Amino acid sequence: MAKRKIGLPKRKKKVSRVHGKVGTAPGTVSYLGTKEKGDSVVYVTTYDAENVSSKEYNRVEDILKYRKETKTSWVNVVGITDEHFIEDLGAGFSLNNLLLEDAVNTDQRPKIDEYDGYIFGVFKMLYLNENDEIVPEHTAMVLMENMVLVFQEVKEDVFGGVRNRIEAKSGRIRTRGADYLFFALLDAIIDNYFLVLEQVNHRIEITEDEVYADPKPIVAQHIQQLKKEVLKIRRWIFPVKELVSRLIDSESPLIKHDTKLFLRDALDHSLEINESLQIYREMSMSLMEMYMSNMSNKMNEVMKVLTIMASIFIPLTFIAGIYGMNFEHMPELHYQYGYYIVSGRNDHPFCGDDDLL
Repeated sequence: MAKRKIGLPKRKKKVSRVHGKVGTAPGTVSYLGTKEKGDSVVYVTTYDAENVSSKEYNRVEDILKYRKETKTSWVNVVGITDEHFIEDLGAGFSLNNLLLEDAVNTDQRPKIDEYDGYIFGVFKMLYLNENDEIVPEHTAMVLMENMVLVFQEVKEDVFGGVRNRIEAKSGRIRTRGADYLFFALLDAIIDNYFLVLEQVNHRIEITEDEVYADPKPIVAQHIQQLKKEVLKIRRWIFPVKELVSRLIDSESPLIKHDTKLFLRDALDHSLEINESLQIYREMSMSLMEMYMSNMSNKMNEVMKVLTIMASIFIPLTFIAGIYGMNFEHMPELHYQYGYYIVSGRNDHPFCGDDDLL
């Protein structure tokens, strides 16, 4: 008869997203992400102090005409799963293939790279959906002389305020160049981090209440999920401070001195976000300690009750054990008032009779 193997249930192997990229040449444009394959759509907005126009394209040839546009152009590419489209678009704008490789790699860490004639940045756009769940989106931006080229996974984003300011001729964005547009888009991403961190703080408070109210085993799972999410958010947000600082220190002529003043404000926001993120990380780490401490306190309460009950019944069990033995010649076995003495009752007939005590 074959022996049965005892052990943990076999876990299904996770499919690696980078398996197809291993061994490929550097600069190979290969999409790494969870989105289904689809066509890319490009939304182009051109503006100056007096006029603004917005158009939609799906052919590279129609977009390349904006290379010589003197107005400020915002070329927003929605959908990065079409690798051939991204390659053709990059070739049309003379972009380095290493840049395009990072633009379609959703696992790419936030970064800033300076090339001759343009600056490339990768960021993680975070926002809340209808269920107040945190949604991450890979975003890549290229700053050129009169153009900002943006690659994003889906149409939903956090750039609604920037679009409204451009269309409504609100603020200074219509009177400044592409470097200020680059800052405005980056600032929108950073400002939305505050909303995400507020949601994280709210979840920490809810989990903390669960720990104190009723620390069930499911609460430990909630704590672990929260810790993983905080660490993941930290991986996306924490490098942004360094990237903004690099933009401020950059000597590229694409970023004007006036725009660097606004970037310093974005740097202040990044510092505040990182401080809050560090606090939330420590709070999430301490939740498990609080959970274990509360579980230990509840266990101590149970042990206290059991100790009191044992203190009462152990002596009685000892006496009952002795008098329950079937020895014929036990002392006081046939004593008339033995039951009352052992049970400790005070209603026996000789109670109060000093001669019988």
